[in-house]
Amino acid sequence: GSLGWLFVAAQFIDLLWPTLLLLGIESVRIEPGATAVTPLVFDHYPVSHSLAAVLGWSIAVGGAYLVIRRNPRNALVVAALVASHWFLDAIVHAPDLPLAPGMEARVGLGAWSSLPLTLAIEIPIFVLGVWLYARTTRPVDRTGRWGFAGLVAFLLAIQAGNLFGAPPPSVEAIAWVGQAQWLLVLWGFWIDNHRRLQIRN
Repeated sequence: GSLGWLFVAAQFIDLLWPTLLLLGIESVRIEPGATAVTPLVFDHYPVSHSLAAVLGWSIAVGGAYLVIRRNPRNALVVAALVASHWFLDAIVHAPDLPLAPGMEARVGLGAWSSLPLTLAIEIPIFVLGVWLYARTTRPVDRTGRWGFAGLVAFLLAIQAGNLFGAPPPSVEAIAWVGQAQWLLVLWGFWIDNHRRLQIRN
């Protein structure tokens, strides 16, 4: 499948969130030590991260894919990936994920309270994603091989920085740096031009 579209789908609500921060629609606080993994306290993000909104976004993004690519099966995969982000967040977040805009009830199992537990959850998911894409596509040139390898290394470096680096200096910095995620989407589409689906018997 398209790595660019996979990025858009899997990260859509996190791609949306920085813009909502800049517009003042959603809010977050920086509190070093808030969890073992992140210093961020998510006060208000019902548009990007409530369950009801995420299900709506999954339909919208899946529908956009269907209109653009005319592939119903892959459109369902895209929609499912958008929705899956919320359920994976619910495992690691503190109880801060709203069920719907305006509802007080919030959920989260809090795996971020433990760095080893977080790594035990996130590393296998990352490895599985890399393995699946590498297994189902093949490079058609050096760019397809090394562009993908470079992306994997870059994602690992970002995650290491998030886990072990200094807290961000401000909410505005979080929001503007968050916009750079769109460059990863473009990187994914660029790699798509240098890899092809691999049919296995």
